Amino acid sequence: MTMLSFRIDDEEAARVQRWADELGVDRSELLRDAVRRRINGLAAEREAANWEDDPDLERVVEAFGTVADWGPEEDWSDWHDATG
Repeated sequence: MTMLSFRIDDEEAARVQRWADELGVDRSELLRDAVRRRINGLAAEREAANWEDDPDLERVVEAFGTVADWGPEEDWSDWHDATG
């Protein structure tokens, strides 16, 4: 595990400590979780942007739409009592 160090305002540090106390976790755990969530959010935003910029996106969406339009091949709903 790597240690990161950074400076924040005293007011922000106090807010971090209050939340850590309220949640019953160490400050480090709270900050690790916050960083992890933020990094995951940034990665998700980038992935969404990459999908939007993908020239094949329209083709993929159309393919899924076509599959959704198939519907069930046959009506199997009456099979629920076939064993009885």
